[in-house]
Amino acid sequence: MQVLLVEDDPSIAGSLGESLRSQGFDVRHVATGRAAIEADPGDVVLLDLGLPDMDGYDVCRAIRARSAVPIIVITARGEELDRVLGLELGADDYVVKPFGFRELVARIRAVTRRVAPPSGEPVPAADAGEVLVAGPLRIDRRTHRVTIDIDGVATAVPLTPKEFELLAFLAEDAGAARTRSDIIEHVWDANWFGPTKTVDAHVAGIRKKLGDGRWIEAVRGVGFRLEVPPS
Repeated sequence: MQVLLVEDDPSIAGSLGESLRSQGFDVRHVATGRAAIEADPGDVVLLDLGLPDMDGYDVCRAIRARSAVPIIVITARGEELDRVLGLELGADDYVVKPFGFRELVARIRAVTRRVAPPSGEPVPAADAGEVLVAGPLRIDRRTHRVTIDIDGVATAVPLTPKEFELLAFLAEDAGAARTRSDIIEHVWDANWFGPTKTVDAHVAGIRKKLGDGRWIEAVRGVGFRLEVPPS
């Protein structure tokens, strides 16, 4: 697995890169935001926010605009507002320094395991269970693509990996209310200990990209459900 490590502190970059390589990761390191934007993002991006040439949030936004690669923010900014902002800008996870290396590896594997099949494995032909349809919305699990029919034209919806999984989970039983705990367990991990606002931030991102907030309805005291907006 190729990891793009964006970290300006050479001591942190050196030790973290060495530890990741010992676990079999192919690590490429850059120290600036500009270099991160221009680099091949690989399979996952580990992004520090405190970069010397530009704010890490802007780097996250720029990478997300051109790629659906999973992004894990690694930073000393631990306030909930910082976490929510990072997730709204396209990050898939948020780790606050100091952190345990085992936890980081687990989070890397969690955000990448459902994005694509392992290298070298054949991709099976699509079947009915891999394509979810809700009104004009079509979710293809095999190709990891979402399209929405607008005036007879299938328009692509560029979702992040976590946004895709969240939308697909809701679409599996459109109309049914999904609790936040169910969403976190299926989309993130049963042992996820991040902020509950993570779900809300991703829902907000999906609503914006679908162009109509009515697609995902908040169920007070429960969670969310997918609803086809009336035409």
